[in-house]
Amino acid sequence: MAATRWLAVGSLLGLIVLGFAWEMWLAPLRPGGSWLALKVLPLVVPLAGLLKNRMYTYRWVSLLVWLYFTEGVVRAWSDALPASRVLAGAEIALCLLLFVACAWHVRLRLRHAAAAVPGTPTP
Repeated sequence: MAATRWLAVGSLLGLIVLGFAWEMWLAPLRPGGSWLALKVLPLVVPLAGLLKNRMYTYRWVSLLVWLYFTEGVVRAWSDALPASRVLAGAEIALCLLLFVACAWHVRLRLRHAAAAVPGTPTP
């Protein structure tokens, strides 16, 4: 479970850094940076919950991440800048990694909790 926890935290941090750097320096929508960099603020909120290993946070982050996945797909298909399309691909990969890590972590924790209670079927 520790590996999935750190994979989730790492991919979330990666999404935060990528989103901010993308809109400020790497390939902003406007020269000099864009207010779209604020899109990473909702990703900062669950960071504390993941670090405190809260099950509820893993569950809702696995739903929140699909908004960023959708943004990555749209920008990968529609953005004119090649650098931005590459960054969108990286965002897509990080989103998939975060989703898998969260889902796997929840599954492992539920299985571990069920194993701790005798007579409970494992999920």
